Amino acid sequence: MSDPSPSSGATSASASKNPTTSPVAPGQDATDSGGQSHELKRVMGPGLLLLFIVGDILGTGVYALTGNIAGEIGGAAWAPILVAFVVATITAFSYLELVTKYPGASGAALYTHKAFGLHFLTFLVTFAVLCSGLTSAATASSTVASNFAKGFHLDVSPLGITVVAVAFMALLALINLRGVSESVKLNVVLTVIELTGLLIVILVGFWAAAQGNADFSRTVVFETSDDKGMFLALTAVTSLAFFSFVGFEDSVNMVEETKDPTKNFPRVMLIGLCLTGVIYVVVSVFTVAIVPIGELGQSTTPLLDVVKIGAPGLPIDTIYPFLTIFAVANTALINMLMASRLLYGMAKQGVIPGFLGKVLPGRRTPWTAILFTTALGMVLVILVNNAMGKGTASALGGTTALLLLAVFTVVNVAAIILRRDRSQEGHKYFHAPRLLPYLGAVTCAFLLGPWAQDTIEYQIALVLIALGVVLWLLNFLYARLFTGRRTRFQHPEDIAHLEDIDQ
Repeated sequence: MSDPSPSSGATSASASKNPTTSPVAPGQDATDSGGQSHELKRVMGPGLLLLFIVGDILGTGVYALTGNIAGEIGGAAWAPILVAFVVATITAFSYLELVTKYPGASGAALYTHKAFGLHFLTFLVTFAVLCSGLTSAATASSTVASNFAKGFHLDVSPLGITVVAVAFMALLALINLRGVSESVKLNVVLTVIELTGLLIVILVGFWAAAQGNADFSRTVVFETSDDKGMFLALTAVTSLAFFSFVGFEDSVNMVEETKDPTKNFPRVMLIGLCLTGVIYVVVSVFTVAIVPIGELGQSTTPLLDVVKIGAPGLPIDTIYPFLTIFAVANTALINMLMASRLLYGMAKQGVIPGFLGKVLPGRRTPWTAILFTTALGMVLVILVNNAMGKGTASALGGTTALLLLAVFTVVNVAAIILRRDRSQEGHKYFHAPRLLPYLGAVTCAFLLGPWAQDTIEYQIALVLIALGVVLWLLNFLYARLFTGRRTRFQHPEDIAHLEDIDQ
């Protein structure tokens, strides 16, 4: 199969693979002569799509990293969150243009392949997305472990937290192996739990303010460490705060199940981003106004501390750790599902060793990919816990942001290049303001620099990507020496499709 040109249509590969399917305009259903649909069922209207996007963005970032952000920048923790929101929203415009122009489930991998036509670059972007899922799940696992200890009033050492986090990842693997049917109803329930936990924090904040127990003067205090200037300190913490908004790009995988995506997707995604941005800023303001900054910087359960200090007479702090566990566990499960299925998809595409594409008989789950990604996640938790101690969540969260900032830089550049593609001119799709992809590429690339990232985050990211390159190289050598085939993506628009598993 030759490299597709940037002007090739989004449905060309799938059409060649399934001769009964003809290319269709975005948002339309493809049917054969007998009237049978070959697309996913479009069941998500604006309301359900909004809940999905909000639930995808909310989660580990605000529950785990609020204290770390305050510890780095002081009481003005809302400032890097606000800047991160702006950067994420700019990049979201590029995603919206591309997802309505090329409505496939592969997201960044598809856009990269169509813009550059380089199989190895597509591989790097795909594996970076996979690794971001692993580091996000590892962050969530550490947060679950910390709240588990708080919920049961256990005096657990850092080693104990690591053991609980690893056990939680093993539990996720068992659930994953059994087969998890992702449904909109389940997402709604988990989103409600996430929103409930944050609503409690906001209500406690208002209560504490009414009682005179909130010091809002702290929210304008910038306190930087290591003698950094305000700009560099804000830049560094913004890259960490960016972790709180990285869920929005996952929602593009739902485009094939969204009613009238060209009309609904842009409006709903922007509303979802704005809603979560407001929630995050309000939560961060109340957090630093109620909990002393010194305590926040050392806490692994910052929002629980807000509830305990802001409303000490209420027994809500008894159940709050468990609300956090359910909310953050949702993040971990979704990310491990994504990582294992993406690895499975890459193995089926023939770009990494085929043994990672094996499926469990009966359950139809990709068991080798699940075990491989789970082992990687466990190693991450163990190594980073030993290296960073209480900074585990910060290091892993920062690595997630680092990997996705690199992906977002490529996606913004792809959006610029693909504006020359005229193959979709007859179809209606969202047009981002002309300058935003340029601004998105520059801002994301800037936040990738050493002034914005810790060395440990580069090290974790490089080790993970290097592992992926080794897998690719082994498969490349095996293919050339023994099979004579070329190592490349056969159908990049189908990387994330799961139709042949979990049935």
